[in-house]
This record gives sequence, C-alpha cells and structure tokens, in this order.
Amino acid sequence: MRFSSPAGREGGRGAALRRRPGQLVIAGFVGAIAVGTLLLLLPVAASGEPATFMEALFTATSAVCVTGLIVTDTPVFWSGFGEAVILVLIQIGGLGVMTVASLLGVLVSRRLDLSSRLVAAASTRTVSLGDVRRTLVRVVILALVIEAIVAMVLTVRFVVAYDEPLGRALWHGVFHAVSGYNNAGFALFSLSLMDFVADPWIVLPICLATIVGGLGLPVVIEVLRERVRPARWSVHTKITLLMTALLLVGGALFFLVAEWDNAATMGSLDTGGRVLASFTQSVQARTAGFNSVSTGDMHTETWLGTIILMFIGGGSGGTAGGIKVTTFAVLAVVIWSELRGDPDATVFDRRISPATQRQALTLALLAVAIVVLPTLWMTALSPFTVDQILFEVTSAFTTTGLSTGITAQLAWYHQVVLVVLMFIGRLGPITLGTALALRARGRLYRLPESAPIIG
Repeated sequence: MRFSSPAGREGGRGAALRRRPGQLVIAGFVGAIAVGTLLLLLPVAASGEPATFMEALFTATSAVCVTGLIVTDTPVFWSGFGEAVILVLIQIGGLGVMTVASLLGVLVSRRLDLSSRLVAAASTRTVSLGDVRRTLVRVVILALVIEAIVAMVLTVRFVVAYDEPLGRALWHGVFHAVSGYNNAGFALFSLSLMDFVADPWIVLPICLATIVGGLGLPVVIEVLRERVRPARWSVHTKITLLMTALLLVGGALFFLVAEWDNAATMGSLDTGGRVLASFTQSVQARTAGFNSVSTGDMHTETWLGTIILMFIGGGSGGTAGGIKVTTFAVLAVVIWSELRGDPDATVFDRRISPATQRQALTLALLAVAIVVLPTLWMTALSPFTVDQILFEVTSAFTTTGLSTGITAQLAWYHQVVLVVLMFIGRLGPITLGTALALRARGRLYRLPESAPIIG
C-alpha cells in the first residue's frame, strides 16, 4: 500500500493547474457571474420591480466580461445597490482579466525549457518566473491610481459645470472612471455620454483611461520602466503602441468623414465638437462601449467601419477585447511579406516566428467563425437586418458594448447567445493563446512537403 504525502498531493494539484490553467480561469469567471446574478436578483437591487433572471444574468455577464451591452436602462432600472454591484463586478472582471493574463504567462513559461524561458523573458521584459506577486501588486496599483485621477477630474467637472451635489458627482466620477479604465462602457446616464459630446473635461479623461486600460499591462509596465529609453522597448510594445496610434487616428478620421453631415449624430456640432466626437467614437469603438453620439442613427457604412474597429480590439493582457492589435499586425506583416516575396515576415528588424504566425491565423479565423455563425442564425430568426445583428454579435464577442439599440428587443434565446459570446470573447483569446502555447511540442521527424494550388 502506498500513501501520498500532503506535499505530494499539493504538487500534483499544482502540476494539474499548470496543465489546465484555462479551466481555473473559466471557473473563476463563472463563479463571479453567478454571484453577480444572484445579487442583482435581490429586490433591493432594482428601483422598481425586481429583475428577471435573464436581466440579471445578462447584466452580470456584461459587467464581469467588461462589455457594456445592456437590456435595461442602468440608471433607471437599477437602484444604488444594483449600481454598486455592477461597479464591483466591472472591477473584478477588469482586474481579473489583466491578472489572469499575467499569471497565465508565468504558467506557460514554466512549461518551457530554460532557454525558451530566457528568450520569452528577454522579449517581453514584463513577467518573470519570480515576479508573480509584484505583477499582481502592479495591476492593482496601476488601476487604482488611474481610476482615482480620472474620478477626481470628473467629480470636479460634474460639480462645477453641472451643479451636481458633491456626493452624486463623486459617485458618477468613480463609476465612470472604473467603467472607462476597464473598458466596460457602463454609464449612469441613459444616453451614455451623448449629453457631454462637446465637453472635453468629461469625454477626454474617460478616453484616456480607456486607452491606458486597453494597452495591456505588459506594455504599460514596460513603457513606465523604460520611459527614457524607448529603443529598449520590446517588439510587442512597439507593435501595440504603433497600431494603437494608427487605429486611433485612422478611426477618428473615418468617423469624421463618414458622419460629418449626419444631423442625427454630429452634423449639428461645430468643427471642434465634430473632431472631439470623432475621436471619442474612435477610442470607444475599440472595445470600450461608451458613445457620445447615437450609434443607432449612424450611417450603415459607419456601422461597418465600427465593426472592423471592434473586431481588431486593443492590446494583449489588458481590459480590451477583440482579436488584439498584435494579432492584426502580425497578419498584416505576413501578408505584406508574402506579397513582396520575402522568405521571412519581419517587423522592427525581428523575424516573426512561424508558431506566432500560426497562432495569429488560428485566432483570427476562429474569431471570424464565432461572429459569422451566430449572425446567420440570429438573422434567420429575428426581424432585424443582417447589419444590425452583425453589429450586436461583434460587439458582444469583442466585449465592446456598443449597440444599434436592438439588444433589449431581441428574444431571450438570442440574448443567451450574446451572453455566451461575451463570455467567449472575454476569456477565449486568453485561454486559446495559453492552450496553443502549452500544446506546442517538437517532433523528431518531418513529413514530405506538398504544395496545393492556392488561388
């Protein structure tokens, strides 16, 4: 008879978690959603009639997955207690994603050999094997500092410019700072930020928090650590910052041109107001979800552009969703290299490994399938147009939260689909990326090559 020691059992459980870290992540988020749903079902959480199970589940999932899609009017339907529950769920979801992304990086690196770990540490310069506790502290401190600064600015503005009582102004400031930094998009105003479309003291602090939260923890930490030596930034940081800047400027120009004469959105604003509104929409379309103009009244071509921005998303390891800017950049570099006939895909004087290229292609194609299939099914069974359905599905999967206004009108089983998409969109890229890295293994042989006809 053989007895196992406690240390052996603990080691076995630790090894099991390292082999299946995604399961632990999924269980944690499911638990948070379940608790949030139960709290929102309490009569004290609603201003009037208690929430239905679907309303509570949808709202809790949207908050934990930092999406922002809603089936109820947040400031009208939910009480102060309900709003507080939503705020806590947003913070847990946002910090959880960044923390989990960092921890999984450590778990993955421990499965690699020493040389691979050294290469990974040198290329990312963010999370080392003995750096877990320090990373978690950095996550929390970074979030709280940014949220506190933004909350202070918003509070002062609400008091000075809008004559709100200090307590109410402080609550609005804290809620929107947390929602902005975590890319959640929940607002305590029925029209989101539309009442402040031309107020830079409201929209710009929220946009700044959104951008920082969406860059990703590895990028933010590296920029802060090497702020006077940008030449030492890793390729990941350079790609993330470059793509973020290009998408922000390109998106703003797109919204400015597409909606310039649309009286229902920004056509009635002066030039400065239009520029500010365009920049706000460009920031928020990349998985934050606030809107300072009416999304439902935008032109159809503007919806398509917004869908593209939502699909790309933000930075890896942050609070943003989408396939991530690094995935998009890798695919773009691969295509460009192929068109030029280059044997290697290179960026910033570095080759992109074949494994990274395969992972980017796998993630992008799976994301396309996850968006297209529900869109086809929901379009066939609902009275709404395909562009409206595609917008809602993409918004849910990319955890953006922008809506054409049909979410609450969808049948309950379609809302369940959106719940599943929000969950997949929040955890899918992290768990899939980890799974691909953990399953990577070498072979002692290679099969003969073949060249199917392409095109």
